[in-house]
Amino acid sequence: MNNPYEIVKTVLVTEKSTELSELNKYCFKVDPKARKPQIRRAVEAIFPDVKVSSVNVMNMRGKKKRMRTAKYGKRPDWKKAVVTLSEGSIDLV
Repeated sequence: MNNPYEIVKTVLVTEKSTELSELNKYCFKVDPKARKPQIRRAVEAIFPDVKVSSVNVMNMRGKKKRMRTAKYGKRPDWKKAVVTLSEGSIDLV
């Protein structure tokens, strides 16, 4: 996992993450095997004008979904990272 784009999958744009962006905190969907130092380096590599202050991670469970029959399926589990920036900001457009 040397490529930063393999570690950071997408930026999460939700109501909660939009409110957190006012506090210089941004949410990312990251690779489940990624660790905090790897996430820090990847965000700083993708966005060169920012300096990461801290990284918080949480494992999110996939939701149960009803299939076409009476059986239930499940979406895959994923990992979310909340990155706090000390300098700079990320343009979410």
